[in-house]
Amino acid sequence: MLNRYKVLDAFFIGILSGGLMGLLLKLVEYKTEVRVYTLLLNVDFIPIIGLINWSEPIEFIYHLLISIAVAFVFIYLADREPQLKLWLISFILCSPTIILYFPLSNLALKEVPAWNDWIAFSFWSIAHFFYAWSLPILYKITKKRSTSLR
Repeated sequence: MLNRYKVLDAFFIGILSGGLMGLLLKLVEYKTEVRVYTLLLNVDFIPIIGLINWSEPIEFIYHLLISIAVAFVFIYLADREPQLKLWLISFILCSPTIILYFPLSNLALKEVPAWNDWIAFSFWSIAHFFYAWSLPILYKITKKRSTSLR
């Protein structure tokens, strides 16, 4: 059942986990010049939206909105199937985001890593595994907090 606490939890989990992953990829790009952060924020191939030259903060907000949506799904699955391990739910939910590296790198109009840049793919994968790892941890934190507030 969707309630105020679950909505707030999804926003908190999505913003924090997505924000940390984005900052990790930004740091990787800054230190290595491998454009994985640029790939993460890239929307230039999306019809209509891609026609506008968005600023980095707006592109980052798009990324956070997707992360919030993932957090909603994660919370829904975690609450619905408590017998499943939170880590397994998170890994299954986030695995497609790792594979998205390939179509996103092919579709991009901006300069991003090539689809077969295995260094970039490694950075991308590590950051997304970090994201998948953070979801259950943040879920447990919010679950404790929201049950103590009731």
